[in-house]
Order: sequence, then structure tokens, then C-alpha cells
Amino acid sequence: MPSLTPAANEALTPVASQARVFHWHDHASLWFSLGVGLLVMQVGAYLVPALGTQQALLAIVAGSVIGAGLLGWVAKIGCDSGLASAGLMHAVYGRRFASLPILLNIVQLVGWGTFELVVMRDATVAIGRQSGLFAAAWWPVAATLLWGGVVALLISGSMVRLVRRVIARVALPLVVLSLLWLSWQFLSMARAQGLEDIWQRRGAGGMGVMPALDLVIAMPVSWLPLVADYARHGVSGAGALRGSWLGYALANIWCYCLGVLVALTLPSQDLVTGLLLAQGGLLALSLILIDEVDNAYGDAYSGAVSAHSLRPGWSVRRWGLVLAALCTGLALVLPMHSLEPFLLLLSSVFVPLFGVILGRLAFGVAAPQRLDARAVHGLPVALWLGGIACYHLLPRVLPGLGAALPTLALCLVLAWLTRPRGACSTRRSTH
Repeated sequence: MPSLTPAANEALTPVASQARVFHWHDHASLWFSLGVGLLVMQVGAYLVPALGTQQALLAIVAGSVIGAGLLGWVAKIGCDSGLASAGLMHAVYGRRFASLPILLNIVQLVGWGTFELVVMRDATVAIGRQSGLFAAAWWPVAATLLWGGVVALLISGSMVRLVRRVIARVALPLVVLSLLWLSWQFLSMARAQGLEDIWQRRGAGGMGVMPALDLVIAMPVSWLPLVADYARHGVSGAGALRGSWLGYALANIWCYCLGVLVALTLPSQDLVTGLLLAQGGLLALSLILIDEVDNAYGDAYSGAVSAHSLRPGWSVRRWGLVLAALCTGLALVLPMHSLEPFLLLLSSVFVPLFGVILGRLAFGVAAPQRLDARAVHGLPVALWLGGIACYHLLPRVLPGLGAALPTLALCLVLAWLTRPRGACSTRRSTH
């Protein structure tokens, strides 16, 4: 069967073996760096005071391990096949129907990129006011344009060089030192306020452990449509799985816990203000803010890969510049809304989407390297749409059960049980 993916379409063409350079530590560095962010800490702060401290920790650890495990699993499929996320969607859902989830992915990436720029702008304004250097009314606009310009500059370069030279060697050590310093400072505050009392604190109610687990899983799940775009450059599928899982799980646990700690020790302060109040917080927050750039970059880059898969006439770089400019423009006019509904809405789409992908392409079956000629694969589409309905119905029917894990398990098992026998290609000989 002839390939349906023209050579010019980089998003739907497997990466050649000789172009694969990411080892497990490259994946770990990338996903630890992407897992660290002010948004993650802010969502961690949402868990309290509704949950008790021990309940919040349980939800954070379990949700991070499960969510990062899903990331690692999809990373392995992307590495084994050499396909980007758009290619995996084509393989499972059909050439024409795949355009719908790809478009939804682009929308969510523009949304995330805008959120990142808004958070970076607000943090920059707070740092400027704290230091007394920048307090003019025009500074928020200037800060938004500044960070948007930085993202555009990075997107014009090489993604591989950025990961291996900038993130792994420079950004990662600095952000780890910042997290260590902030953790020490807020643990010291907790000890001064009574660490035992904070540890034994009970929740005020309004959120159970399973719904909290959904909220924690929502953060790594939001990266599922991106992970294969980077993992396809990996040398080994096993290395992509281990590195992505370990790197993101550690970062997610750390940042969620830090967000909870800030909320408990400084309950009347917003997160950024709380971080600035720590000794040395100005420097630590500045370093985390610099690291936040790679999150916005990741959104723009993967959005560009997805857009290129639909319109290959524009290069990935050109699409990236367009999306960076769009996110910057939206960040200038959109206010910062509550994140929880946004995160859960994204989960309701991408949890069942990738549950079906995992059920079809995992469990020892490699992803196909030539895309099926059919425009629509009816059964996977039906499973995905049914999974979305299940995600939204479960909280109404069984509110204490949560939605993400039951929906994921249902879609995965049904997709695996109904997968076509013998329809997938053999594994790449290089893996």
C-alpha cells in the first residue's frame, strides 16, 4: 500500500533513525522542565483548604504517577513509530476524521500558550513592583510583548538543540536550585507555624480525593497531545518511557506540593505574592519564570507541528511564529480566568482520545508507519465520543468516583478488545 504522507509533511512522516538523538536523560530533562511551572503550583493551591493535607498529598502523588505514566506510555509509542501526535491520531481515527482532534489540540495549545504568557506577564509585573524597578501602567503590555518575543525567537531555532543545550545544561540546574530554595523557605515557615498541626489539618470539604485526583491528572493529561512530537526524536522507546515518566512525575509532585505549602502557610496571599515573600523569593521566582518560557515554547512548537500536519504548505517554523504571535495577542486582551474548569474540560476530550490510542497501539503492538487509506475509522471514533459522554456523566451519577480514571480505563479496554487483528505493522528493526 503506498504511503499517504508526502515527504514534505514532517508531522506525518516518521523521523529517520539517524536523526534520533534523545536519550532517556534528554527526555527526563525536557519533561522535568516542562513539568515545573507557576500554573502547576497554582493548581496545587486549589486543592486546599477543601482537602486535608494528607489527602492532598495522596491525590498529588497518585495523580502524578498515573498521569506521568500515561505520558511515558504515549512517548514510547511515539518513539517506536517515529510519528508525531498528529500521525498517531491519523493512524487510529482515520485520515479525514483526525482533523477534528488535531484542530482541538491546536485550540487547546493556543489556550495554554496564552495562559502561560499571562502568568509570565503577571509574575514579571509582580517582580518589577517588588524590586521597585518597573511600576508604570504600560509595563504589563511591555512584559507580554517581551515574553511573546522570546517564544517567537526560540521557535525560530532548532527544537533538538534547545532541549539538549539550553534546557538540559542551563535551565534545569537553575530551576532545581530555585525549587530547593523555595521548598526550604516554606518548610521553615511551616515549622514555625506548627508543622505537626499543618500535617494533621483536616479538609474543609467541597472536594473528595477522587475529584482531586482528576484535577491532578488533568495537568499531565494536557500534555498527552504533545509528548509524541518530542519522543519521536528518541533513540529508544524504553528510554522515552522511563525518562518522560520519571522527569514529569518528579516535577509535578514537587510543584503541586509547593503550591499546597504556599497556600497553607500564606493563605491570604496569591501564589506569586507568596513566593515573593520568601527570603530570596525574588531571585527564585525569576529563575522559575525563565524556565516557564519552555512551557510556552512547547505549546507553540507542538501547535505548529499539528497545524503543519493539516497544511504542510507552511513549515513548522512558520506555523510556530504565527501561533506565538496569536498567543501574544490573546494574552494582551484576555483576563486570567479560573483554571479548574478549563483543565477538566480539556481532560474530558483528551483522556478518552488517548485512552483509545493506547488501547489500539500499545500492549506490544507498534504504531503503523504508513497511514491507513480510510478517511474515518468508525469504531475508534464512537469509543472516543462515548468516552467524552462518560467523562461528563460520571460526576452526576457517581460523584465520589471521579471521571478521569474510570473513563480512561473503559476506553482503553474497549479499544484493545476491539482492535483489528494483524492490521498493524511490525516494530522498527532499530528498536
